[in-house]
Amino acid sequence: MLNLSAGRPTALIFGISGQDGAYLSHLLLSKGYAVHGVARDADGSSFERLERVGIRDRVMLYSGDLRDFRSSISLITKIEPTEIYNLSGQSSVARSFELPVETFESVSVGTINLLECLRMVSAPIRMFQAVSSECFGNTDTPACETTALLPRSPYAMAKAAAFWSASTYREAYGLHICSGILSNHESPLRPARFVTRKVVHGAGRIAAGHKERLVLGNLETHRDWGWAPEYVDAMWRTLQQPAPSDFVIATGETRSLRDLVAAVFAEFGLNMDDHVDIDDALMRPSEVDRTLLNPSRAKKELDWSATSRMSELCKLLVDCERTGLVGPVPWASGQIGVQQKDRQGR
Repeated sequence: MLNLSAGRPTALIFGISGQDGAYLSHLLLSKGYAVHGVARDADGSSFERLERVGIRDRVMLYSGDLRDFRSSISLITKIEPTEIYNLSGQSSVARSFELPVETFESVSVGTINLLECLRMVSAPIRMFQAVSSECFGNTDTPACETTALLPRSPYAMAKAAAFWSASTYREAYGLHICSGILSNHESPLRPARFVTRKVVHGAGRIAAGHKERLVLGNLETHRDWGWAPEYVDAMWRTLQQPAPSDFVIATGETRSLRDLVAAVFAEFGLNMDDHVDIDDALMRPSEVDRTLLNPSRAKKELDWSATSRMSELCKLLVDCERTGLVGPVPWASGQIGVQQKDRQGR
């Protein structure tokens, strides 16, 4: 095996093929890390997101599934990482209602397997566990790290279980485990099933002259939306602290989906009311109506705060839709990414 780790910090990322995995890999490489990543089918995957940020050939990739304990502990023993980032598991709230068992197993069971691996390996490995602000449910006052978890979807249930598993193993076995309770964080690397990607791409097609309507569900949900590259920087910062802890990673600003859709269409010079339809079939069985979050601990202890709130986020997403690039990122100057073909295939 090629030794990428000699004299360098080594990161192992479970879920490297996703949005956060791609941006995190780019960040860690810029800091001199050797980066290893795990996906379910490393041989069959195109790793499109790693390609789009321009680093596909700079990371070592392996096939694996955290639900398979033997393969997971074998990889950890082989790679000997200094840091592990668990970003894996089914990540769509809407899809979790269709696949509740798959979602719970991939997130919560996978996390417990990983924690057991760390306990058995007994090495000084630091671990970051990705959790979701969906775990809080509806919040009347800004939620912080000690706010009760009241999940309202199978996805949030699974993430809440992962959060408490990480906390339990940290306290019981003295493991260096940090959880990031992440608000919605978006980028052009989001899959098409996520609403922000659906809105930006749909508005772009309409602005380009396509005669179509954008069909959405509940526009009155309120969320805290941020820019994904800033959030992976916060993930890295959590593991650089001398003592493990948990952090709410958010902008601190809550806006409605209606506000976001209107802002995106306005960036294309359009009025959303002329192009958007509502379909009740897209409503979820249970919904989080409002998410209010308090990221003050991250600002105080990590020296981290989001600079791109919803208005700035919409500008970034529309700019990326127009250029085909995937930046900017806070750790590099200018745009990053491999130029994509435009909508006409040029």
